[in-house]
Amino acid sequence: MSNPLLENFNTPFDTIPFRKIKNEHFLPAFIEGIRLAKEEIALLTESTEPATFENTVVALEASGNKVDLISNIFFNLNSAETSDDMQALAKDISPLLSEFSNDVMLNEALFKKVKLVYETADKTKLDEESLTLLEKTYKGFVRNGANLQEDKKERLRSIDKEISVLGQQYGENVLKETNAFSMEVADEKELDGLPDFVKEAAAETAKEKGKEGVWIFTLQYPSYIPFMTYSANRELRKKMFMAYGSRSFKGNEFDNQEVVKKLVQLRFERAQLLGYPTHAHFVLEERMAETPEKVNEFLTDILAISQPATLKDVEELTAYAKKLDGLDKIERWDFAYYSEKLKKEKYEVDDELLKPYFQLEKVIDGVFKVAEKLFGIHFVENKEIDRYHPEVLVYEVRNDKNELVAIFYADFFPREGKRGGAWMTVFRQQKKVNGEDKRPHISIVCSFTKPTKSTPSLLTSNEVQTLFHEFGHALHGMLAKGNYGSLSGTNVYWDFVELPSQILENWTLEKDCLDLFARHYKTGQAIPADLVQRLKESANFQAGYATTRQVAFGMLDMAYHGVDPSGIKDIGEFEKALFEKMEVLPQVKETNMSCQFSHIFNGGYSSGYYSYKWAEVLDADAFEFFKEKGIFNSEVAGKFKDNILSKGGSEHPMILYKKFRGREPDPKALLRRAGLLKK
Repeated sequence: MSNPLLENFNTPFDTIPFRKIKNEHFLPAFIEGIRLAKEEIALLTESTEPATFENTVVALEASGNKVDLISNIFFNLNSAETSDDMQALAKDISPLLSEFSNDVMLNEALFKKVKLVYETADKTKLDEESLTLLEKTYKGFVRNGANLQEDKKERLRSIDKEISVLGQQYGENVLKETNAFSMEVADEKELDGLPDFVKEAAAETAKEKGKEGVWIFTLQYPSYIPFMTYSANRELRKKMFMAYGSRSFKGNEFDNQEVVKKLVQLRFERAQLLGYPTHAHFVLEERMAETPEKVNEFLTDILAISQPATLKDVEELTAYAKKLDGLDKIERWDFAYYSEKLKKEKYEVDDELLKPYFQLEKVIDGVFKVAEKLFGIHFVENKEIDRYHPEVLVYEVRNDKNELVAIFYADFFPREGKRGGAWMTVFRQQKKVNGEDKRPHISIVCSFTKPTKSTPSLLTSNEVQTLFHEFGHALHGMLAKGNYGSLSGTNVYWDFVELPSQILENWTLEKDCLDLFARHYKTGQAIPADLVQRLKESANFQAGYATTRQVAFGMLDMAYHGVDPSGIKDIGEFEKALFEKMEVLPQVKETNMSCQFSHIFNGGYSSGYYSYKWAEVLDADAFEFFKEKGIFNSEVAGKFKDNILSKGGSEHPMILYKKFRGREPDPKALLRRAGLLKK
């Protein structure tokens, strides 16, 4: 059987021929790809030539290309267009890859050569990027057990395989629980408060499920968030909240409590094997924050300022709910509803007012224009390039010289085969091969409200920020100009990777930016200046509550990974004990964050969730620089492109940031922007 994954693609720009690829192609392709990679490494280790940076470190970097490509394709599809068959395949493939990775990292002959180069290479003859690759390669072996005794290496292999399987299981459980729930409403009176666009989308969902004359709401973001924000029916809000918050915490076949306990214990054991006190110590050695102590100090300092503001936010909202509807206390399923009403009353702005100005197609065009004005790149849709789903859009990205910069895939709407949320990912990383610059193939995946028969896809202001956020990540990948794929684009310290994404969100509150795309989808009228001003003023509404919530999630992550977790017997009680120190709303015992906290248990953010706040310091400080000079200032944009976006992980992020900003970031910039500190 011919296998398109193992053949030359012969497609425009070597893009992936998705329509030719079937599920049955993946496992044989992985097996063959791993075999080829092992041959490449055998040639490297058996060579009798003296080990050098080029013939050892660079050669190792260049090995396994086929495995990398197939992995990118498979796991991206497993997130964006999965099926039961694909999820079953993942359970076989993940341990294979884990074993292969360990075969490389625990290869004594290979490590011996890498170590020799690391200790003897003339580092004065290597540029900064090559020095970083050498350091990263050597540390990669050490941090993956190369110095361990044989019995401990075997235990490490076993742990890595089990962690890989458990992570997949965790994600599948959350997805299945999300898809399993739907709430059918037959009486339109029960939809009081919901805008027409929400009701229309719910009617469309019902039709898709073969039902007429009813409305169906799901736990997908575009359904769940608007319902919780606008529904005046408190009982139905509670029903939706309980369904969402109890995902994988019901003691059923999709329960994640035991998965969480096993994962944190295995991560701890792995760190101990490698000589680290905890998993967090292991992870943070390769982060800007460096240690769990620094992370906890960072989060505690923010909490000290945000918590008093949080109490005021909740007191204000409680008084408002009592005045409006006679509530003596607000519950968690009330918060979004009364917040939206209070925000509208205070600032005369809400998503119903804003959404008509945020038609998806125009927002896409707007973010493209921002990239053009800042970085001189242009986006041209190419309908000939294959895609993995009919809804996916594909663009050629070109510079002012009409040279190809990247291929860009964009996937905007929720599906049952797509996990919730939004993310940026890579199908092909930028790198240089035999002097040729291989340009990257980048993708963003979102879950926005679909268009209906009468209304185009209209975004909330938060969704506009989400699109700009993921596009910021995409720019980091698209504008990469490195030599080595493992240091290119978003392959940077985890607490630095959110800078390019989070800084771009700032443009969504600036009139000069909004004028590029924010036009009423019916009248074509530009968004009024006074509405933009009210939107901007409302941006810090309940900033204390939002900040404390993020800090709490960061602290939960560190509580699992910064200590010996063997004392954690009950996930619900453990989480409750931690959160009650910070929570200002009544806890709901049937719900649990840990069992659906995919970021840290299935998304690479373990011991790294704090990085959102860490990167907010960077982005707030960096955007102050843009504000000083002008948000489309070419000099500042050029510095950001040349020192941040194009450099990837070629140098330490603080060095890169100081080259851009001229100094280290000011930690108070974040609190100034959030209105929690006087300017």
